[in-house]
Amino acid sequence: MSTPQTASAFAQPWDAPDDVRITRVRTIATAPEGIPLLVVKVETTDDGLYGLGCATFTQRWRAVATYVEEHLARLVIGRYPGDIEDLVRLARFSSYWREGPVGNNAISGLDQALWDIAGKRAGRPVHELLGGKVRAAADTYLHAAGATIDETLEQAEKLHEEGLRHIRLQTGQPGAGHYGAPAVPQAAKTDDVYAGGWSVEEYLRRTPELFEAARARLGGDIALLHDVHSRLTPKQAVVLARSLETYRLFFLEDVVAPEHWDRLPQVRAASPVPIAVGELTTSLSDAARLVLGGGVDFIRSHVSDIGGLTAARKIAAAAELVGVRTAWHGPGDTSPVGAAANVALDVTSPAFGIQEGHVYADAVHEVFPGTLRIERGWLRPNEAPGWGIDLDETAAARFPAGLSGHDAWAAQVRGRDGGLIAP
Repeated sequence: MSTPQTASAFAQPWDAPDDVRITRVRTIATAPEGIPLLVVKVETTDDGLYGLGCATFTQRWRAVATYVEEHLARLVIGRYPGDIEDLVRLARFSSYWREGPVGNNAISGLDQALWDIAGKRAGRPVHELLGGKVRAAADTYLHAAGATIDETLEQAEKLHEEGLRHIRLQTGQPGAGHYGAPAVPQAAKTDDVYAGGWSVEEYLRRTPELFEAARARLGGDIALLHDVHSRLTPKQAVVLARSLETYRLFFLEDVVAPEHWDRLPQVRAASPVPIAVGELTTSLSDAARLVLGGGVDFIRSHVSDIGGLTAARKIAAAAELVGVRTAWHGPGDTSPVGAAANVALDVTSPAFGIQEGHVYADAVHEVFPGTLRIERGWLRPNEAPGWGIDLDETAAARFPAGLSGHDAWAAQVRGRDGGLIAP
C-alpha cells in the first residue's frame, strides 16, 4: 500500500517551530519467525529522517495496515512530527467511535514512530526523552512449556543455567488449554461427547502438581510465574491461587476473562498470590481501570494494543501512584520495535516489576538490525538515537506475512461437552 503525498487538512492551530514535516506514512509487514509483525514507517521532509513504530496486532494485521494507510496517514501528512500528543489525540478521536485493538495498534505505530523521530532529531535514545534511567536494565522472564511436567522443568533448568531468575511455567494437558504449551493426545473417555476436550477440573489438579515438582527440582531461589489465559471463573481463580500459595509464585496471570474484570478486586483480596492482568486490554481507559480499580498487582498490557508509548507511560505513572507494578506483554508477536518501547518504559519507570521477553531468531535480527538481546536475564535499551533499531526492507520482503496461526488457536479450546471455552 502507498499513501497519497498530500498535506493534511487537519493542521495544528499554532506555528510549528521549524520546517520538518511528515511526508509519508506506510506499513511494512514481515514474518521472519512465521508470526506476522507490522511496523509503521513515518517519513519526513528531512532527507533520511524517519521513524519506526510497532503496530503488531498479529491476528488482524491487514486491518491495521488499512487503518494506517487509508485513514491515519491523511490526518498527519504535512504536520510537524514533534507534536506527538496532539497527533495521537487527533488519530484517536478522528473516527468518532474509538478504542479497540485495530485502531489502537494503528495509533501505536504512528505514536512510536514519532518518538523514534524525536529521539533521532535530538540525537538521544528515547529513554532519555522520557526522563532518563532509574535502573540500568530490565529483569526479564522467559517461558518454559512442555507436554509433560518433566519436559517443562527440563526447559526451566536450561533457562536458569542461562541466567534467568524469573521463569513462567506451563504444561500441556488434553484440549490445549494454554497458549505456548502443547496439547496432550488422550483417548476420549466413555462419557465424553468431545474427544480430547479440556477439563477445568483436571487443570486445577495438574497445575499445583507442576509447581510442587518445580520447587522440588528447581529450589526456592527462582521466581516462578504462571498464565491461566483467562479461562477460569472468579471462584475457580481463587481456588487455584490458594492451591498455589505454598509455592510462592511471583505472579498468577490473567485468571479471569475481561468480561469478569469487575470481580478482580474480590479475587485479588482472596488470593495469597500476586495477580497480573491486562494482556487483553485494548485501550488506555481499559488499562487505567485495572490499575486504579484495586484488582491487580501487575499491569500486563500489550503496549501497541493500548495506543503506544504515549498511552503506556501514562499507565506507568498511574501504577506508580497506587503501588501497582508493570509487566508489559512482550512475546514473539511483539516486534523488536515494540520490545524496545517496552524496555524504554522499564528503565525509566519506578513502577517497573518485570518484563516478559522473547529470544528472537537470527532472521529477526537480520530484518531488524539493532534488535535487543537478553543477556543473563537482563534487557538493556540501545543507546543510539531513537529506538536504535532499523528495518531492512529487502530482508523483510523475504519473509512475507500471511495469515496468523493464532487466528484459530484462541478459538480451538473446547470442553469435554464440545462447548467453546473463550480465552
